[in-house]
Amino acid sequence: MPLTIINSFASWVLKQRIHQIELFLKYPNEVQEELLMNLIQSSKNTVLGKEYDYASINSYATFADRIPISTYEELQPLIERTRKGEQNVFWETPIKWFAKSSGTTNAKSKFIPVSNEALEDCHYKGSKDLLCLYLNNNEESELFLGKSLRLGGSSQIYEDNNTFFGDLSAILIENMPIWAEFSSTPSSKISLMSEWESKIAAIINETKNENVTSFAGVPSWMLVLMNKMLEETGKGNLFEIWPNLEVYFHGGVNFEPYREQYKKILPKKDFKYYEIYNASEGFFAIQDLNYSSDLLLMLDYGIFYEFIPMDTFGTPNQKVIRLADVELFKNYALVITTNSGLWRYLIGDTVRFTSLNPYRIRVTGRTKHHINVFGEELMVENTDQAIANACKITQMEVVEYTVAPVFMNGKEKGAHEWMIEFKDNPTDVSQFQKALDESIQSLNSDYEAKRYNNMTLNPLVINVARKNLFYDWLKGKNKLGGQHKIPRLSNQRDYLEQLKSMQFQPA
Repeated sequence: MPLTIINSFASWVLKQRIHQIELFLKYPNEVQEELLMNLIQSSKNTVLGKEYDYASINSYATFADRIPISTYEELQPLIERTRKGEQNVFWETPIKWFAKSSGTTNAKSKFIPVSNEALEDCHYKGSKDLLCLYLNNNEESELFLGKSLRLGGSSQIYEDNNTFFGDLSAILIENMPIWAEFSSTPSSKISLMSEWESKIAAIINETKNENVTSFAGVPSWMLVLMNKMLEETGKGNLFEIWPNLEVYFHGGVNFEPYREQYKKILPKKDFKYYEIYNASEGFFAIQDLNYSSDLLLMLDYGIFYEFIPMDTFGTPNQKVIRLADVELFKNYALVITTNSGLWRYLIGDTVRFTSLNPYRIRVTGRTKHHINVFGEELMVENTDQAIANACKITQMEVVEYTVAPVFMNGKEKGAHEWMIEFKDNPTDVSQFQKALDESIQSLNSDYEAKRYNNMTLNPLVINVARKNLFYDWLKGKNKLGGQHKIPRLSNQRDYLEQLKSMQFQPA
């Protein structure tokens, strides 16, 4: 069958989904309420369902009153029972897959349950919807005339008590439908390689002569791959290698600090960037418009959403609200109930709504990754945008960064201390420092108030990191590639002190 016919047919099939998407756009709260009741009723005979008498829950109010908010640590004993072979604990159908994940520096791994329903009705459905929305907005797309270059995690699948665990990307590749395998590169064998540096070389070797029309992966690691690709091939930009490239599907970290660097290696004004918001726990939101930073919250993936306003989060006055009660531009901690049996699970991400009709969001950070030592309530969204602004003003490029507080000491005021790795070290750090500080003040009124006349906070401090400092730090923790991320903000100094201790070690 000619590729043009395959492209047309695939586009037609994917776009049939638009009608279902329009249904939850029209009746978002009703779709969510019905979904919740279905999750509850289907799990009434599980261990958890009997403990909380799911059979008698017939409203959101009863659900919210009866089922507690849970962290991973609180759910872990139930998850471990399932990992050891016991089923029907928190979800009605057998669960044999677990997505293994951990924080950037936390040695303790989490094992997130992934049901067959979550694979089909959430993760794969989300991937298809991403293509559906993109094709619906770009009628002339020739996406399926070529392949999508994917860059996922490096962990293979491991077996334990007849259950299997690995990176989510490895689980998805293991269960990938045949159509997705044909349209992707590199091969599954290379995608699942564990050793990051060998894997990068293998990907370059296999994909440089393919007709790649799109690529997908975390911006920080994809940038490493693409720069290596240009270095290996001697080309000036990616279109010289893949002339039919039309879109980059990205997620995992905020794209803003990397945008200008991507523009340099993808020098076409009409090149498309499409963002997604997914995690081991589920697929949540998709950019549904060209040239937008807002993500459409997907409401029919078997995930029920609740939100905790960050101004009450972790306090005795903490309140939890459902989707119908959210407000524009407020920061919320995200709580999910899923078709893998995560009940009122605090995932650790923060979001804010940019639209209520339809419900569109932006990811603003992590509940644990912010700085509020001096009442400044600094979020990752603020610092990512400030870095992007400062780079534009000073014509600099930032590879990675992290920030920690400088605590008050006697008469000394507090401050924020940054470790920043630049692509090329600045000749005048003070210029970047000034641009960054002023940009944060323009984005965050609490920070601005604390900085007024150096009242509470002194000017920020910048350490210029040696080349590859962050890469070496992650490599030392066996955290290269995939979904591993640099913790941007912390209320403690642990990450920063570790980096400073490596600053003068040879790269």
